[in-house]
Order: sequence, then C-alpha cells, then structure tokens
Amino acid sequence: MVEQQLRNRDIRDEKLLAAMTRVPRHRFVPPEYIEHAYGDYPIPIGEGQTISQPYIVAAMLEAVQLQPEHLVLEIGTGSGYQAGVIAELVRHVFTIERRTALAEHAGRVLDDLGYGNVTVLIGDGSQGLQPLAPFDAIVISAAAPRIPPALFEQLREGGTMVLPVGGANSQELQLVRKQEGSALMTRHEPCRFVPLVGSEGFSSGF
Repeated sequence: MVEQQLRNRDIRDEKLLAAMTRVPRHRFVPPEYIEHAYGDYPIPIGEGQTISQPYIVAAMLEAVQLQPEHLVLEIGTGSGYQAGVIAELVRHVFTIERRTALAEHAGRVLDDLGYGNVTVLIGDGSQGLQPLAPFDAIVISAAAPRIPPALFEQLREGGTMVLPVGGANSQELQLVRKQEGSALMTRHEPCRFVPLVGSEGFSSGF
C-alpha cells in the first residue's frame, strides 16, 4: 500500500509513510471487507459512511504538516483509521463523530491498539471543540459547502486546516492556513466525500 499507492503518487513525508505502515488498516474495516482493507479505494463501514482510500488520507495529512507537539482536531471519526495515523504523529488528537455506533466502535479499536493519545467524542463536529481550542491542525473528513467559521475560529494563528469543499457531486481538497486572522487557501486535487452534517455544514445528507 505505502510503496505502490502512496510513494508512487508523490507522497513524500517519510514520517507519515512510516506511520501508515504501522497502523493496521484491516482492524478498522468490517469483517466482510478484510481482504479489501489495503485497496486503493474507499470501503463501506456502515451507516452510509466509508473509510477513505489510503491516498486521500495521506494527501490530507501531508498537507497539514503534522508535528510531534501538535494538538489536532479531527472532524468525522468514521472508522477511526485516520485518527490512528494522526496519533502516530502528534501529541494528542480529539476526534468527533456524530454517529454513536461508529464513534463507539472506533473508540474500542483505537483503545485495543493502544492509542492513548486519541479522544473520541460524539457530537456535531461542524461546531468543533471550543473549550480545548486553539488547535494546531484541523482535519475535516466530510465535505463542507464552505470553510466552517466555527472551526476556522478554533485554529491557532499559523495553524492549518484541510477539508473537502463543494457540493454533492464534486469537491476539492483545500488547505487553509490562518495568517493574521485571515484564511489563506490552497486548492488541491478533486475528491468525493460524504457530507458534513451539522449547524455549520449541510442540513442533511446528499
């Protein structure tokens, strides 16, 4: 997976590549999809959600340039796989999932794998986690119609946020850096995510 799907597609962050080697992706997919766990495509995990393809996970995390001292907020826990990769690279990651069953399952898997620096929370991720802000990086794993203002507010000065922005049929990854209180945005590749549902996302699914 790392050599063929990531390094061959210009993912160059060696620490990230090493982290993705260490995280057992097969532990985060439903039993019926075990044989597909390392494939170059998203996999259903129930409740209309998916675990993103490895390349998209790598592209998002490489963009935000995670560092060991970072405090990270992830929106959209899903399977918990991406939170596990982030946890390999940073001080602590708080991850929010609105679907109780997915959050609880992800929390159990992460606990079983010994990721003590991950906190899984249930709630409206589009509102973020104001009491623990600011965050060095925010990773949003669901499509938003725009940069959610509440989440941008919770980003520290100089911090980075990565998210898919767009509508139901097409989105693009955007990297946002907070500089002097303003958003400096860089466009990355096209992508396809499930919607960010919440007060600062979409009112319902696509």
